[in-house]
Amino acid sequence: MADQAFQVDEQALDEVVTFTSELIRIDTTNRGGGDCQERPAAEYAAAKLAEAGLEPTLLERTKGRTNVVARIAGTDRSADAMLVHGHLDVVPAEAADWSVHPFSGEIRDGVVWGRGAVDMKNMDAMILAVVRQWARAGVRPRRDIVVAFTADEEASAEDGSGFLADRHAGLFEGCTEGISESGAFTFHDGQGKQIYPIAAGERGTGWLRLTAHGKAGHGSKVNHANAVTRLAAAVARIGAHEWPVRLTPTVAAALTELAALYGIDAGVDSPDFSADELLAKLGPAAALVAPTVRNSANPTMLSAGYKVNVIPGEATAHIDGRYLPGGEDEFRETLDRLTGPDVEWEFEHREVALQAPVDSPTFARMRSAVEEFAPEGHVVPYCMSGGTDAKQFSRLGITGYGFAPLKLPEGFDYQALFHGVDERVPVEALHFGVRVLDRFLRSA
Repeated sequence: MADQAFQVDEQALDEVVTFTSELIRIDTTNRGGGDCQERPAAEYAAAKLAEAGLEPTLLERTKGRTNVVARIAGTDRSADAMLVHGHLDVVPAEAADWSVHPFSGEIRDGVVWGRGAVDMKNMDAMILAVVRQWARAGVRPRRDIVVAFTADEEASAEDGSGFLADRHAGLFEGCTEGISESGAFTFHDGQGKQIYPIAAGERGTGWLRLTAHGKAGHGSKVNHANAVTRLAAAVARIGAHEWPVRLTPTVAAALTELAALYGIDAGVDSPDFSADELLAKLGPAAALVAPTVRNSANPTMLSAGYKVNVIPGEATAHIDGRYLPGGEDEFRETLDRLTGPDVEWEFEHREVALQAPVDSPTFARMRSAVEEFAPEGHVVPYCMSGGTDAKQFSRLGITGYGFAPLKLPEGFDYQALFHGVDERVPVEALHFGVRVLDRFLRSA
Protein backbone atom coordinates (compact mmCIF):
# COMPACT_ATOMS: atom_id res chain seq x y z
CA MET A 1 0.00 0.00 0.00
CA ALA A 2 1.26 3.49 -0.77
CA ASP A 3 2.64 5.74 1.95
CA GLN A 4 -0.26 8.09 2.61
CA ALA A 5 2.13 10.70 4.09
CA PHE A 6 3.95 11.05 0.76
CA GLN A 7 3.57 14.48 -0.81
CA VAL A 8 4.21 15.63 -4.37
CA ASP A 9 7.11 18.07 -4.27
CA GLU A 10 7.30 21.60 -5.66
CA GLN A 11 9.57 20.47 -8.49
CA ALA A 12 6.87 18.14 -9.79
CA LEU A 13 4.34 20.97 -9.68
CA ASP A 14 6.69 23.24 -11.59
CA GLU A 15 7.63 20.53 -14.09
CA VAL A 16 4.08 19.63 -15.07
CA VAL A 17 3.49 23.23 -16.14
CA THR A 18 6.81 23.51 -17.95
CA PHE A 19 6.38 20.16 -19.70
CA THR A 20 2.86 21.02 -20.83
CA SER A 21 4.05 24.33 -22.28
CA GLU A 22 7.13 22.84 -23.96
CA LEU A 23 5.21 19.93 -25.47
CA ILE A 24 2.64 22.35 -26.91
CA ARG A 25 5.48 24.25 -28.60
CA ILE A 26 6.43 21.08 -30.47
CA ASP A 27 3.99 21.14 -33.39
CA THR A 28 2.67 17.59 -33.79
CA THR A 29 -0.35 18.45 -35.92
CA ASN A 30 -1.97 15.33 -37.35
CA ARG A 31 -3.87 16.18 -40.54
CA GLY A 32 -4.49 12.55 -41.40
CA GLY A 33 -3.11 10.61 -44.30
CA GLY A 34 0.27 10.31 -42.60
CA ASP A 35 0.87 14.06 -42.45
CA CYS A 36 2.42 14.30 -38.99
CA GLN A 37 5.80 14.05 -37.28
CA GLU A 38 5.62 13.06 -33.63
CA ARG A 39 9.32 12.24 -33.32
CA PRO A 40 10.47 15.55 -31.75
CA ALA A 41 7.85 15.20 -29.01
CA ALA A 42 8.70 11.52 -28.57
CA GLU A 43 12.39 12.35 -28.15
CA TYR A 44 11.46 15.04 -25.63
CA ALA A 45 9.41 12.58 -23.56
CA ALA A 46 12.04 9.86 -23.84
CA ALA A 47 14.74 12.23 -22.57
CA LYS A 48 12.66 13.16 -19.53
CA LEU A 49 12.08 9.46 -18.77
CA ALA A 50 15.78 8.66 -19.19
CA GLU A 51 16.67 11.42 -16.72
CA ALA A 52 14.46 9.56 -14.24
CA GLY A 53 16.54 6.42 -14.67
CA LEU A 54 14.19 4.59 -17.02
CA GLU A 55 15.11 2.96 -20.32
CA PRO A 56 12.55 4.20 -22.86
CA THR A 57 12.19 2.45 -26.21
CA LEU A 58 11.40 4.50 -29.34
CA LEU A 59 9.43 2.64 -31.99
CA GLU A 60 8.25 3.59 -35.50
CA ARG A 61 6.12 1.94 -38.13
CA THR A 62 6.63 4.92 -40.41
CA LYS A 63 9.60 7.28 -40.32
CA GLY A 64 8.94 10.16 -37.95
CA ARG A 65 5.76 8.63 -36.47
CA THR A 66 7.42 7.76 -33.17
CA ASN A 67 6.10 6.03 -30.05
CA VAL A 68 7.77 5.78 -26.64
CA VAL A 69 7.37 2.89 -24.17
CA ALA A 70 9.02 2.42 -20.77
CA ARG A 71 8.37 0.15 -17.79
CA ILE A 72 8.61 0.99 -14.08
CA ALA A 73 9.10 -2.10 -11.94
CA GLY A 74 6.64 -2.50 -9.08
CA THR A 75 7.26 -3.96 -5.64
CA ASP A 76 4.77 -6.83 -5.99
CA ARG A 77 6.14 -9.06 -8.73
CA SER A 78 2.98 -11.19 -8.66
CA ALA A 79 0.68 -8.25 -9.42
CA ASP A 80 -0.71 -7.48 -12.85
CA ALA A 81 0.83 -4.48 -14.60
CA MET A 82 -0.98 -1.24 -15.46
CA LEU A 83 -0.66 0.75 -18.69
CA VAL A 84 -0.60 4.55 -18.47
CA HIS A 85 -0.75 6.08 -21.95
CA GLY A 86 -1.08 9.41 -23.69
CA HIS A 87 -0.88 10.48 -27.33
CA LEU A 88 1.60 13.00 -28.69
CA ASP A 89 -0.28 14.20 -31.79
CA VAL A 90 -2.86 16.97 -31.90
CA VAL A 91 -5.56 18.08 -34.32
CA PRO A 92 -4.95 21.09 -36.61
CA ALA A 93 -5.38 24.64 -35.36
CA GLU A 94 -5.90 27.79 -37.45
CA ALA A 95 -3.76 30.48 -35.81
CA ALA A 96 -5.94 33.33 -37.11
CA ASP A 97 -8.87 32.07 -35.04
CA TRP A 98 -6.98 32.01 -31.73
CA SER A 99 -6.33 34.66 -29.07
CA VAL A 100 -2.74 33.35 -28.78
CA HIS A 101 -0.69 31.34 -31.24
CA PRO A 102 -1.84 27.73 -30.85
CA PHE A 103 1.74 26.44 -30.60
CA SER A 104 3.11 29.13 -28.31
CA GLY A 105 2.57 27.23 -25.06
CA GLU A 106 2.07 30.66 -23.50
CA ILE A 107 1.52 30.79 -19.74
CA ARG A 108 -0.68 33.77 -18.94
CA ASP A 109 -2.65 34.61 -15.78
CA GLY A 110 -2.22 31.11 -14.40
CA VAL A 111 -3.32 29.35 -17.60
CA VAL A 112 -1.32 27.37 -20.18
CA TRP A 113 -2.53 28.05 -23.73
CA GLY A 114 -2.18 26.06 -26.90
CA ARG A 115 -3.21 23.08 -28.99
CA GLY A 116 -2.91 19.99 -26.83
CA ALA A 117 -3.46 21.76 -23.51
CA VAL A 118 -6.37 19.41 -22.77
CA ASP A 119 -6.02 16.89 -25.62
CA MET A 120 -3.68 15.62 -24.37
CA LYS A 121 -0.24 17.02 -23.75
CA ASN A 122 -1.37 18.02 -20.27
CA MET A 123 -1.72 14.34 -19.33
CA ASP A 124 1.58 13.52 -21.03
CA ALA A 125 3.20 16.17 -18.82
CA MET A 126 1.48 14.82 -15.70
CA ILE A 127 2.81 11.34 -16.39
CA LEU A 128 6.34 12.66 -16.85
CA ALA A 129 6.16 14.80 -13.71
CA VAL A 130 4.90 11.90 -11.56
CA VAL A 131 7.51 9.44 -12.84
CA ARG A 132 10.34 11.90 -12.23
CA GLN A 133 9.02 12.68 -8.74
CA TRP A 134 9.11 8.98 -7.91
CA ALA A 135 12.72 8.75 -9.07
CA ARG A 136 13.77 11.65 -6.84
CA ALA A 137 11.95 10.22 -3.81
CA GLY A 138 12.83 6.57 -4.39
CA VAL A 139 9.15 5.62 -4.71
CA ARG A 140 8.10 2.41 -6.43
CA PRO A 141 4.47 1.55 -7.26
CA ARG A 142 2.93 -1.72 -6.10
CA ARG A 143 2.46 -3.05 -9.62
CA ASP A 144 4.53 -2.56 -12.76
CA ILE A 145 3.59 0.63 -14.58
CA VAL A 146 4.07 0.66 -18.36
CA VAL A 147 4.20 4.20 -19.72
CA ALA A 148 3.41 4.72 -23.40
CA PHE A 149 3.36 7.91 -25.46
CA THR A 150 1.77 7.21 -28.83
CA ALA A 151 1.59 8.63 -32.32
CA ASP A 152 -1.43 8.91 -34.61
CA GLU A 153 -4.28 8.80 -32.08
CA GLU A 154 -6.01 11.69 -33.84
CA ALA A 155 -6.29 9.67 -37.06
CA SER A 156 -6.31 5.91 -37.52
CA ALA A 157 -3.79 4.95 -34.80
CA GLU A 158 -2.12 2.69 -37.38
CA ASP A 159 1.25 4.31 -36.66
CA GLY A 160 0.59 4.46 -32.93
CA SER A 161 -1.27 2.22 -30.53
CA GLY A 162 -2.41 -0.09 -33.33
CA PHE A 163 1.20 -0.65 -34.38
CA LEU A 164 2.29 -1.18 -30.76
CA ALA A 165 -0.49 -3.66 -30.02
CA ASP A 166 0.05 -5.62 -33.23
CA ARG A 167 3.84 -5.62 -33.44
CA HIS A 168 5.18 -5.01 -29.94
CA ALA A 169 2.78 -6.78 -27.61
CA GLY A 170 5.67 -8.04 -25.49
CA LEU A 171 6.29 -4.54 -24.15
CA PHE A 172 2.87 -4.69 -22.49
CA GLU A 173 3.26 -8.15 -20.95
CA GLY A 174 1.23 -8.51 -17.79
CA CYS A 175 -0.87 -5.36 -18.37
CA THR A 176 -4.52 -6.01 -17.56
CA GLU A 177 -5.77 -2.44 -17.07
CA GLY A 178 -4.93 0.96 -18.47
CA ILE A 179 -5.74 4.63 -17.99
CA SER A 180 -5.66 7.53 -20.42
CA GLU A 181 -7.59 10.63 -21.44
CA SER A 182 -11.05 12.07 -20.86
CA GLY A 183 -11.96 11.35 -17.28
CA ALA A 184 -11.82 12.76 -13.72
CA PHE A 185 -12.27 16.39 -14.80
CA THR A 186 -14.55 18.84 -12.99
CA PHE A 187 -18.02 19.22 -14.46
CA HIS A 188 -19.95 22.10 -12.89
CA ASP A 189 -23.70 21.59 -13.06
CA GLY A 190 -24.59 25.26 -12.55
CA GLN A 191 -26.33 24.42 -9.27
CA GLY A 192 -23.26 24.28 -7.05
CA LYS A 193 -22.38 20.63 -7.57
CA GLN A 194 -18.98 19.51 -8.86
CA ILE A 195 -19.08 16.20 -10.72
CA TYR A 196 -16.02 14.16 -11.67
CA PRO A 197 -16.91 11.65 -14.42
CA ILE A 198 -14.50 8.74 -14.81
CA ALA A 199 -14.75 6.94 -18.13
CA ALA A 200 -15.57 3.23 -17.99
CA GLY A 201 -16.49 2.69 -21.61
CA GLU A 202 -16.33 4.05 -25.14
CA ARG A 203 -18.69 3.86 -28.07
CA GLY A 204 -17.32 2.03 -31.07
CA THR A 205 -16.17 3.93 -34.15
CA GLY A 206 -17.76 3.39 -37.55
CA TRP A 207 -16.58 5.94 -40.10
CA LEU A 208 -18.47 5.14 -43.27
CA ARG A 209 -18.20 5.85 -46.97
CA LEU A 210 -21.48 5.83 -48.90
CA THR A 211 -21.46 5.45 -52.68
CA ALA A 212 -24.43 5.94 -54.99
CA HIS A 213 -24.22 4.88 -58.62
CA GLY A 214 -26.52 6.16 -61.32
CA LYS A 215 -26.77 7.09 -64.96
CA ALA A 216 -24.57 9.94 -66.10
CA GLY A 217 -26.16 12.44 -68.44
CA HIS A 218 -26.99 15.98 -69.46
CA GLY A 219 -28.23 18.24 -66.68
CA SER A 220 -31.18 19.37 -68.79
CA LYS A 221 -32.65 15.87 -69.21
CA VAL A 222 -34.98 13.90 -66.95
CA ASN A 223 -32.94 11.31 -65.09
CA HIS A 224 -34.58 8.85 -62.71
CA ALA A 225 -31.24 7.19 -61.96
CA ASN A 226 -29.52 10.32 -60.64
CA ALA A 227 -26.68 9.31 -58.28
CA VAL A 228 -26.83 12.64 -56.44
CA THR A 229 -30.55 12.27 -55.78
CA ARG A 230 -30.10 8.70 -54.56
CA LEU A 231 -27.26 9.69 -52.26
CA ALA A 232 -29.06 12.75 -50.93
CA ALA A 233 -32.12 10.68 -50.05
CA ALA A 234 -30.02 8.14 -48.15
CA VAL A 235 -28.10 10.85 -46.30
CA ALA A 236 -31.35 12.57 -45.34
CA ARG A 237 -32.77 9.31 -43.98
CA ILE A 238 -29.63 8.70 -41.92
CA GLY A 239 -29.58 12.24 -40.56
CA ALA A 240 -33.25 12.10 -39.55
CA HIS A 241 -33.17 8.62 -38.00
CA GLU A 242 -34.14 8.37 -34.33
CA TRP A 243 -32.00 5.67 -32.79
CA PRO A 244 -33.61 3.66 -29.98
CA VAL A 245 -32.32 3.84 -26.42
CA ARG A 246 -29.97 1.02 -25.45
CA LEU A 247 -28.62 1.20 -21.91
CA THR A 248 -25.27 -0.43 -21.31
CA PRO A 249 -24.20 -1.29 -17.73
CA THR A 250 -21.84 1.70 -17.62
CA VAL A 251 -24.50 4.15 -18.80
CA ALA A 252 -27.11 2.64 -16.47
CA ALA A 253 -24.68 3.11 -13.56
CA ALA A 254 -24.03 6.70 -14.65
CA LEU A 255 -27.74 7.50 -14.79
CA THR A 256 -28.35 5.84 -11.43
CA GLU A 257 -25.56 7.74 -9.65
CA LEU A 258 -26.45 11.07 -11.24
CA ALA A 259 -30.11 10.62 -10.37
CA ALA A 260 -29.22 9.83 -6.75
CA LEU A 261 -27.13 13.00 -6.62
CA TYR A 262 -30.29 15.00 -7.40
CA GLY A 263 -32.64 12.94 -5.23
CA ILE A 264 -34.30 11.30 -8.23
CA ASP A 265 -35.28 7.65 -8.57
CA ALA A 266 -33.60 6.66 -11.82
CA GLY A 267 -35.72 3.55 -12.29
CA VAL A 268 -33.50 2.20 -15.05
CA ASP A 269 -34.87 -1.32 -14.48
CA SER A 270 -38.52 -0.24 -14.61
CA PRO A 271 -40.58 -1.29 -17.65
CA ASP A 272 -41.82 2.31 -17.81
CA PHE A 273 -38.31 3.78 -17.83
CA SER A 274 -37.78 6.69 -20.23
CA ALA A 275 -34.19 7.78 -20.74
CA ASP A 276 -35.27 11.06 -22.30
CA GLU A 277 -37.52 11.94 -19.37
CA LEU A 278 -34.76 11.16 -16.87
CA LEU A 279 -32.22 13.17 -18.84
CA ALA A 280 -34.57 16.15 -18.82
CA LYS A 281 -34.68 15.99 -15.01
CA LEU A 282 -30.90 15.91 -14.69
CA GLY A 283 -30.45 19.37 -16.15
CA PRO A 284 -26.94 20.29 -17.39
CA ALA A 285 -25.51 17.04 -15.97
CA ALA A 286 -27.44 15.16 -18.66
CA ALA A 287 -24.72 16.24 -21.12
CA LEU A 288 -22.42 13.65 -19.55
CA VAL A 289 -24.75 10.82 -20.56
CA ALA A 290 -27.03 11.95 -23.40
CA PRO A 291 -24.66 11.06 -26.29
CA THR A 292 -24.25 7.49 -25.04
CA VAL A 293 -27.77 6.19 -24.54
CA ARG A 294 -28.02 5.45 -28.27
CA ASN A 295 -26.03 4.64 -31.36
CA SER A 296 -25.54 7.59 -33.70
CA ALA A 297 -24.73 8.36 -37.33
CA ASN A 298 -23.99 11.91 -38.48
CA PRO A 299 -23.45 12.85 -42.14
CA THR A 300 -20.26 14.93 -42.37
CA MET A 301 -19.02 15.04 -45.99
CA LEU A 302 -20.54 15.05 -49.49
CA SER A 303 -18.88 14.82 -52.90
CA ALA A 304 -20.34 14.59 -56.42
CA GLY A 305 -19.98 15.94 -59.92
CA TYR A 306 -17.58 18.24 -61.73
CA LYS A 307 -19.85 20.61 -63.70
CA VAL A 308 -23.28 22.07 -63.09
CA ASN A 309 -24.82 20.80 -66.35
CA VAL A 310 -23.48 17.25 -66.05
CA ILE A 311 -25.29 14.62 -63.99
CA PRO A 312 -22.51 12.47 -62.49
CA GLY A 313 -22.61 8.70 -62.52
CA GLU A 314 -21.38 8.48 -58.95
CA ALA A 315 -21.77 10.41 -55.69
CA THR A 316 -20.20 9.80 -52.29
CA ALA A 317 -20.79 10.77 -48.68
CA HIS A 318 -19.09 10.15 -45.36
CA ILE A 319 -20.82 9.37 -42.09
CA ASP A 320 -19.41 9.51 -38.57
CA GLY A 321 -21.06 6.52 -36.94
CA ARG A 322 -20.74 5.46 -33.30
CA TYR A 323 -22.20 2.40 -31.66
CA LEU A 324 -22.56 1.25 -28.08
CA PRO A 325 -21.01 -1.91 -26.65
CA GLY A 326 -23.15 -4.71 -28.06
CA GLY A 327 -24.70 -2.36 -30.61
CA GLU A 328 -22.67 -2.97 -33.76
CA ASP A 329 -25.05 -5.54 -35.28
CA GLU A 330 -27.99 -3.17 -34.86
CA PHE A 331 -25.88 -0.36 -36.33
CA ARG A 332 -25.06 -2.40 -39.44
CA GLU A 333 -28.63 -3.57 -39.94
CA THR A 334 -29.96 -0.04 -39.57
CA LEU A 335 -27.48 1.36 -42.12
CA ASP A 336 -28.45 -1.38 -44.57
CA ARG A 337 -32.07 -0.31 -44.27
CA LEU A 338 -31.48 3.46 -44.33
CA THR A 339 -29.16 3.46 -47.33
CA GLY A 340 -31.59 1.39 -49.40
CA PRO A 341 -30.97 -0.57 -52.58
CA ASP A 342 -29.34 2.21 -54.59
CA VAL A 343 -26.54 3.17 -52.18
CA GLU A 344 -23.65 1.02 -50.99
CA TRP A 345 -21.81 1.61 -47.73
CA GLU A 346 -18.56 0.39 -46.22
CA PHE A 347 -16.41 1.04 -43.19
CA GLU A 348 -13.48 3.35 -43.89
CA HIS A 349 -12.42 3.00 -40.27
CA ARG A 350 -13.87 0.69 -37.67
CA GLU A 351 -12.99 0.16 -34.03
CA VAL A 352 -14.65 -1.77 -31.24
CA ALA A 353 -16.80 -0.39 -28.47
CA LEU A 354 -15.41 -0.80 -24.96
CA GLN A 355 -16.83 -1.34 -21.51
CA ALA A 356 -15.01 -1.51 -18.18
CA PRO A 357 -16.42 -2.59 -14.80
CA VAL A 358 -17.44 0.23 -12.47
CA ASP A 359 -17.40 -2.05 -9.42
CA SER A 360 -13.72 -2.96 -9.79
CA PRO A 361 -11.02 -2.23 -7.18
CA THR A 362 -9.31 -0.01 -9.75
CA PHE A 363 -12.38 2.17 -10.24
CA ALA A 364 -12.74 2.40 -6.44
CA ARG A 365 -9.13 3.58 -6.15
CA MET A 366 -9.64 6.20 -8.86
CA ARG A 367 -12.74 7.41 -7.03
CA SER A 368 -10.83 7.56 -3.74
CA ALA A 369 -7.90 9.47 -5.23
CA VAL A 370 -10.18 12.14 -6.68
CA GLU A 371 -12.22 12.46 -3.51
CA GLU A 372 -9.07 12.87 -1.40
CA PHE A 373 -8.11 16.05 -3.24
CA ALA A 374 -11.65 17.19 -4.15
CA PRO A 375 -13.77 16.17 -1.13
CA GLU A 376 -16.57 18.41 -2.37
CA GLY A 377 -16.73 16.50 -5.64
CA HIS A 378 -19.03 13.69 -6.73
CA VAL A 379 -17.40 10.93 -8.76
CA VAL A 380 -19.61 9.12 -11.27
CA PRO A 381 -18.88 6.63 -14.06
CA TYR A 382 -19.61 7.55 -17.66
CA CYS A 383 -19.13 6.28 -21.20
CA MET A 384 -17.21 8.34 -23.75
CA SER A 385 -19.13 9.23 -26.88
CA GLY A 386 -15.94 8.98 -28.94
CA GLY A 387 -12.85 6.81 -28.68
CA THR A 388 -9.22 6.67 -27.56
CA ASP A 389 -6.15 4.48 -27.93
CA ALA A 390 -7.74 2.17 -25.37
CA LYS A 391 -9.52 0.54 -28.33
CA GLN A 392 -6.26 -0.68 -29.83
CA PHE A 393 -4.78 -1.71 -26.50
CA SER A 394 -7.91 -3.74 -25.78
CA ARG A 395 -6.59 -6.22 -28.38
CA LEU A 396 -4.03 -7.17 -25.73
CA GLY A 397 -6.73 -7.84 -23.14
CA ILE A 398 -6.20 -4.46 -21.43
CA THR A 399 -9.32 -2.96 -19.83
CA GLY A 400 -9.27 0.80 -20.34
CA TYR A 401 -10.47 3.67 -18.19
CA GLY A 402 -10.47 7.42 -18.86
CA PHE A 403 -8.59 9.06 -15.99
CA ALA A 404 -6.72 12.31 -16.65
CA PRO A 405 -7.62 14.32 -13.52
CA LEU A 406 -8.15 18.08 -13.67
CA LYS A 407 -9.81 20.39 -11.16
CA LEU A 408 -11.41 23.13 -13.23
CA PRO A 409 -13.07 26.42 -12.26
CA GLU A 410 -16.73 27.09 -12.95
CA GLY A 411 -17.32 28.43 -16.44
CA PHE A 412 -14.38 26.51 -17.88
CA ASP A 413 -15.96 24.38 -20.61
CA TYR A 414 -13.48 21.51 -20.73
CA GLN A 415 -15.34 19.41 -23.29
CA ALA A 416 -15.81 22.33 -25.69
CA LEU A 417 -12.04 22.87 -25.76
CA PHE A 418 -11.35 19.41 -27.17
CA HIS A 419 -10.44 20.22 -30.79
CA GLY A 420 -11.74 23.77 -30.14
CA VAL A 421 -10.34 27.28 -30.44
CA ASP A 422 -8.28 28.78 -27.58
CA GLU A 423 -7.58 25.41 -25.99
CA ARG A 424 -6.04 25.99 -22.56
CA VAL A 425 -5.64 24.51 -19.09
CA PRO A 426 -5.26 26.22 -15.69
CA VAL A 427 -1.99 25.74 -13.85
CA GLU A 428 -3.89 24.75 -10.70
CA ALA A 429 -5.70 22.06 -12.69
CA LEU A 430 -2.34 20.56 -13.66
CA HIS A 431 -1.18 20.63 -10.03
CA PHE A 432 -4.35 18.81 -8.98
CA GLY A 433 -3.83 16.28 -11.75
CA VAL A 434 -0.30 15.44 -10.65
CA ARG A 435 -1.39 14.93 -7.05
CA VAL A 436 -4.35 12.73 -7.94
CA LEU A 437 -2.48 10.72 -10.57
CA ASP A 438 0.39 10.13 -8.16
CA ARG A 439 -1.91 8.99 -5.38
CA PHE A 440 -3.86 6.65 -7.64
CA LEU A 441 -0.85 5.05 -9.29
CA ARG A 442 0.93 4.44 -6.00
CA SER A 443 -2.14 2.65 -4.65
CA ALA A 444 -3.22 0.91 -7.84
